[in-house]
Amino acid sequence: MNLAIQGSIFTDTSAKPCIAVSPVEHKAVLDTCDALVKKELAEIISLRVDSKGRLDLEYLEQICASGISLLCVMAANNEVGNIYPIQAIRQIAQNYDIPLLCDASQAVGKIPLKFAEWRITYMAISAHKLYGPKGSGALVVSKGYHLKPILFGGGHQNGMRSGTLNVPGIVGLGEACRLRQLEMEADEKEIASLRDKLQSILLDKIPGLVVNGDPNSRLAGNLHISIPDIPNSAIIARVRSHLAISTGAACSSGVETPSHVLQALGLPNNLIEGALRIGLGKFTTEQEIDQAANLLSTVVSQTRQVMV
Repeated sequence: MNLAIQGSIFTDTSAKPCIAVSPVEHKAVLDTCDALVKKELAEIISLRVDSKGRLDLEYLEQICASGISLLCVMAANNEVGNIYPIQAIRQIAQNYDIPLLCDASQAVGKIPLKFAEWRITYMAISAHKLYGPKGSGALVVSKGYHLKPILFGGGHQNGMRSGTLNVPGIVGLGEACRLRQLEMEADEKEIASLRDKLQSILLDKIPGLVVNGDPNSRLAGNLHISIPDIPNSAIIARVRSHLAISTGAACSSGVETPSHVLQALGLPNNLIEGALRIGLGKFTTEQEIDQAANLLSTVVSQTRQVMV
């Protein structure tokens, strides 16, 4: 993300760059933009989302029409699982000749993405998000665009990023992409079915439970819930030896601050503090869904009794 953002905006130094960013982007995007603002190297415009995390496309078009250097919108959110209409977003940006950086880390291997056909400018992917090796990823750059390097010392990859290539990681990423192309459609239908079963059981067994995000456009393997007035830390402390769930982004697991995604949605504090992110994948079984549902509902009931 650092290379895509910094490398693209500094190709034109005639004026201070202005970047439009979705407020629910990954911290890899938001923190890079914040660093540029602190150094007075760029201006940032935050796009608008509603309480379900859906992007306001009319406002996005207004911002694009005003003239910006770069538009950053993810393909799918890493916390609430929302899938964003990247094809439509790219068309809006293209109408005003604005490059689009799409963080597709959560989306590749789970939903169809057509980089060339949709004319996405920059797209970032991460291998371990599609069952590939950790520590490897790719930044796909559209033909006709060139990024100014932020790492120097060898001129690798057409001068855009110096450094010895991680060949085993690259091979692993390529193989993971090949396998997901073969398996994705069937896998994601099965994962969505398991997710819906878990959601249905939890809604039935846990009074007051809220499902966050856009239920009509989300990743199959994502279930983001809130249990009002029960701190998520109390739940996780009771299930951590049996169930792997989180309060937010895994890469922010050591951070005590509330989720910036849920804050951007404008959720009340009791829903933010009671939020839990549950992830499912191709290796999740129906038996595990039943066990997770029973464990969570039992723990919530016990916690409520203690808190009365």
